[in-house]
Amino acid sequence: QVQLVESGGGLVQAGGSLRLSCAASGRTFSLHAMGWFRQAPGKEREFVASVDWSGVSTFYADSVKGRFTISRDNAKNTMSLQMNSLKPEDTAVYYCVTSRTMYSSRVREDDYWGQGTQVTVSS
Repeated sequence: QVQLVESGGGLVQAGGSLRLSCAASGRTFSLHAMGWFRQAPGKEREFVASVDWSGVSTFYADSVKGRFTISRDNAKNTMSLQMNSLKPEDTAVYYCVTSRTMYSSRVREDDYWGQGTQVTVSS
């Protein structure tokens, strides 16, 4: 069984920072892409960031470029999302995702998902 557990969400003021973490179990993830999606109330789920299977290539939504940084630690089967300069529009439930296929470069919506962690940015 593949399990993903997010942590690190919370309430922060605009301009502040949070670091989200995702712990994976059930398999090794060294050959699988991992990433983050988010969903705000009343809005569609959107892609945030991802890192490819090798850990070399990263991808970011335009809305978070320069503010968010994704990284992974294959030895610990964990992934992190450092979020700086947070804005109220970043408020959402953030979901950890890992690909179903090996040697994947990107994540997609039919991959494995965690339960999510709430991020709330106040103004």
